[in-house]
Order: sequence, then structure tokens, then C-alpha cells
Amino acid sequence: MKKEHVAEMKARARNIALKVAYDGTAYHGFQRQTPPVVAVQNVLEAVLEKVFGDTIELAAAGRTDAGVHAYGQVVNFFTDGTIPVERIVRAVNSLLPADIAVQAAWEADRAFSARHSARAKTYLYRVQQGEAPNPLTARYAWYERRPLDVAAMQAAMAQLLGTHDFSAFRAAGGAPMSPVRTMYVSEVVPLAGEQLEFRLRGTGFLYHMVRNIVGTVVNVGLGRITQERFAAILASRDRQQASATAPACGLYLAEVEYDVSI
Repeated sequence: MKKEHVAEMKARARNIALKVAYDGTAYHGFQRQTPPVVAVQNVLEAVLEKVFGDTIELAAAGRTDAGVHAYGQVVNFFTDGTIPVERIVRAVNSLLPADIAVQAAWEADRAFSARHSARAKTYLYRVQQGEAPNPLTARYAWYERRPLDVAAMQAAMAQLLGTHDFSAFRAAGGAPMSPVRTMYVSEVVPLAGEQLEFRLRGTGFLYHMVRNIVGTVVNVGLGRITQERFAAILASRDRQQASATAPACGLYLAEVEYDVSI
């Protein structure tokens, strides 16, 4: 939501929150872009304006990058539109393209902010293994042909648990904020179909943080980085010490948690 419009928007009668899923392949991230560049927010706001009959400015839990997907993005907006909340999901989805869908809608407390009220987020990252690439997962996972040592990667991921300064995994260009975060879950799990899933749940994430972690942990799995070296990278707070950023296609915003049930 634009800062200069906050007071105007909050004067409206309702605060509506949505849980949204999308395939980010065709979009330049979630955050609104200037046409002809198209982001998920551009498409969603245009449809919501038709359904609610007024201008819509979304606040979002996370500004996912180009090519990143979501199961559980949360947004909210203020409106004077009168459509009953139980009709919102069907009405909005009838106008959205097939790669974006509203999963749930509810009337939120006026103080609720999808961004500022969040208490924890969960991201998933998927890596496709196998001697040959799988074209059916090419848009949804990072392909790595060489076998990865899952036990070594799990040991590295475990070092991220707790409260740390994650500057070593922070990309330049993000919004200014504290690099200290608390990680509640940090693991890698084998899935069917020769896939691995990295799972991270924490109080918040820095710009490209998950993708930088995965890129570095995969090098642990390839034997290029030892456990001791990984610990030193985390402690260094130096992005130059970590590995290259993992591709966007494997990343998913899975869930955003709030003090109230959604």
C-alpha cells in the first residue's frame, strides 16, 4: 500500500484479508510493477477492483521474486465494497487467470496487516534429482544431476536453528532491516520422485535469504563445503563467503502465521 494513500484506504468500511496461491513463472514477482511488466499484484488488484467496485491497494505478507511460487501468500486491503465475504473466493477466482487463485477470504480486524501482523513464515525449496532432467518439474524445482549427501545437508541446516545474524545469506538491494532472525525449523527432507525439500520456518526472512541458504547447503551436499566451513560462513556475516543464489523456480512461500487463526 502506498504510504500517501494509507489514511484514505483505512477510512473505508472493511478490511478484507485473502490467502492466495500462485505459480510465479509468468510474473515479475508479487509486488506491483509498472506496465508492461506484470506482477501478481497487478493482476490481483485489477480483478479485485472489478469485484469490489473501488480502487484496491494490497498489503502483502511477502514480496516474492520473479519466478517464485506461493501456497500461502496473505494480503489485505480496505474497501467500501459490499460483497458478502462468503462470496468473495468464487467471485474473484472466476476472473483470475489459472495460475493465480484465492484460497480463503475473511473480514479482518481493522488493525490487521498482512505484512506487519505476521509472526512467522514458512518457505519451502525443492531440488529435483535424477540422471536426466524432469520436464514436468522444470518450472517448480532446481535440477541437480549430481547426487547430494542428504545427511551432510541436514547437519548444515541444523546449524541455522535458533537466533542468528543471517547477513551472510542476505542479498544486496533488500529493504533495510535487522539481519537477526530466529529459525524454528530448518531441515531437508527426501520426497517422492527423486526430489528433496528444504523447509525453513522463522520469524522473518531477508532478501534472497532462503535461496542463498539453499545454494550454500547444496554445495555442502556436493562435498565442496564442510560442516566447519558452513558454520564459519554463517558466523562471518559476509555474503561473499556464501555460495551463489539458488534459482527462483524451486522456492515457495508456504505459510504465514498470525496471532489470530486464518
